[in-house]
Amino acid sequence: MLALALPLLALLLLFLGSLALGKFPVSPHDLLAVLWSKLTGAPSGVSAAVETVVWQIRLPRIAAAVLVGAALAAAGSTYQGLFRNPLVSPDILGVAAGAGLGAVVGIFFSLSAVGVQALAFLGGIGAVLAVYLTGAAMRGRDPILVLVLAGVAMGTLLGAAISLVKVLADPYNQLPAITFWLLGSLTAITLPDLRAVLPAVLIGLVPLYLLRWRMNLMTLGDEEARALGVETRMLRILFIAAATLMTSAAVSVSGIIGWIGLIIPHAARLIAGPEFSRLLPAAMLLGAGYLLAVDTLARTMAEIEVPIGILTAFIGAPFFLWLLATARRGWQ
Repeated sequence: MLALALPLLALLLLFLGSLALGKFPVSPHDLLAVLWSKLTGAPSGVSAAVETVVWQIRLPRIAAAVLVGAALAAAGSTYQGLFRNPLVSPDILGVAAGAGLGAVVGIFFSLSAVGVQALAFLGGIGAVLAVYLTGAAMRGRDPILVLVLAGVAMGTLLGAAISLVKVLADPYNQLPAITFWLLGSLTAITLPDLRAVLPAVLIGLVPLYLLRWRMNLMTLGDEEARALGVETRMLRILFIAAATLMTSAAVSVSGIIGWIGLIIPHAARLIAGPEFSRLLPAAMLLGAGYLLAVDTLARTMAEIEVPIGILTAFIGAPFFLWLLATARRGWQ
């Protein structure tokens, strides 16, 4: 319980801090008055500007950080367990590249924000589906190795397609919008956006929770899992579909935010252990808190807002190098 209590407490503190911090700072007194007014219905006694900043500007963004961070961390935990490798992330099957291509095409054709999000969501799903069908066609080989190699190839292909669209895009309007989306941001997210993607995240989360004990068996390897009565092929399809659904939904509203699905599950494993029923909630709490902290830093550290993808890369890359170094010693 302590492994979950501490991340939960940190998340609550980050939530309150994120509501107060920003270009328009809110004092602790005013913040408590606004929150108490929401709970009781009594007048808050603070200015309308403070209430607007808290409820209409910062709350949707904070909720988005919590939802996206938790979804990416849960997907990363699933992929790492499924592929039996702590260096795997949700990008391994091309979902981020597929979502990126969908969004880039939507921006290129000047679609609305809803259209861009829909294409990003469908692009992520379609990329993973293509990878899985490619792997399924190559029978008689290691299914996990085939999926990884097909995912790498698909990611490269989709990345080339994104570059082609960027070359063809209008350099004054479309290209800046494409570049900014690919760097990841929570700036323009609204509560209706979150209500649109929340069902997809929940649908993906339900089978992960209900079949959490079977994920423990999948980490043993296909032969061992089948010997214990587990249908590995169907479970692999279900877990990949659930994790992909969550990742595509998150990326469709936030853009490409890397490293969360890689470093957070590993940190959660160090805190809660490898057992999936404890690892999953710990990773979700850590992912939510981590992205909330990074987003707060992104909008407060400079005069202009720094894209989240840049900060997560600055933090994630050194952690990844440390992870490689410690894994190397473990192999020896």
